[in-house]
Amino acid sequence: MKGDDSLKLLGLHHVSLLTGKAERNFHFYTKVLGLRLVKKTVNQDNTESYHLFYGDAKGSPGTEITFFDIPGLGHTYPGVSSISSTSLRVKDTASLHFWEERFKEQGIQHELIVKRANRDTLAFQDYEGTRLILVADNGEEGVRPGEPWGGSDVPVEHAIIGLGPVTLTVKSPEPTIDVLTALMGFKQVGSYPSLAGNFPDILVFATGEGGSGAEIHLETRTDLPRERPGRGSVHHVAFRIPNEEEYEYWVKRIASSGLINSGKVERYYFKALYFREPNHILFELSTDTPGFDVDEPIETLGERLALPPFLEPRRAEIEASLRPLDIE
Repeated sequence: MKGDDSLKLLGLHHVSLLTGKAERNFHFYTKVLGLRLVKKTVNQDNTESYHLFYGDAKGSPGTEITFFDIPGLGHTYPGVSSISSTSLRVKDTASLHFWEERFKEQGIQHELIVKRANRDTLAFQDYEGTRLILVADNGEEGVRPGEPWGGSDVPVEHAIIGLGPVTLTVKSPEPTIDVLTALMGFKQVGSYPSLAGNFPDILVFATGEGGSGAEIHLETRTDLPRERPGRGSVHHVAFRIPNEEEYEYWVKRIASSGLINSGKVERYYFKALYFREPNHILFELSTDTPGFDVDEPIETLGERLALPPFLEPRRAEIEASLRPLDIE
């Protein structure tokens, strides 16, 4: 499908995952990783479940990693048709060495610093086996990083400053490549050898201004079964649309593609559109506007249970249905 080449997705907006224990999740992402809890709300499609958003100092688009809380959730069995890893940006390689020592001190499972797509990276896991990678910017041009959060014991110069590349693992890459390039406007900008063994090179696709905040890495694995998601698995990845005007363009474009999609979805903090690409991975397109400070001052983001206006009349009912959450 041909479209207006000037209307490009800006990069990654957020990545949403599953947790079986919101309290431990909160401790890891705020106390260990030093991120800010920028929004404590509910899953709008299941208001009995918390939805926690972690990000930079201002809750900027392109910095959020979010979690749906589903107590009792089982293990993840990794495989294809999955978002198999999520990257988080740091300033430089010196920061990776800081994190390597911090992980050692705190008993966090991690690997060695290695190159991925010609960048220094450090893979690690949280308490639930979520597969995460720190990636060093080292002055690279591209999508700007977020603003470091100074409210933790992580030195600002080593703070996490946004989302980096997201890895998709599929059995058959061609249909996903077609959606990324022909429909969504990504361009292949490189490749690098698989770190998992004798498998095809991982392909690198970028949008917008490029750089680690605008990349998808596509891994082909014909040896794996389909992933069985559980705690620590990724539910979806969202991509940035700058404003509501361009959102209307993308709604029409996705509808014309023939892919089954959600149509317009009002999330209050952003407008969204969901669809599954041919390998069954869930994509979301989200607007940068109006942002997470539309109902809370930036200074107090995440300190109270935030509900969008269409759920506010049900606050008493929703709060009564939620389990107590001790995440101070």
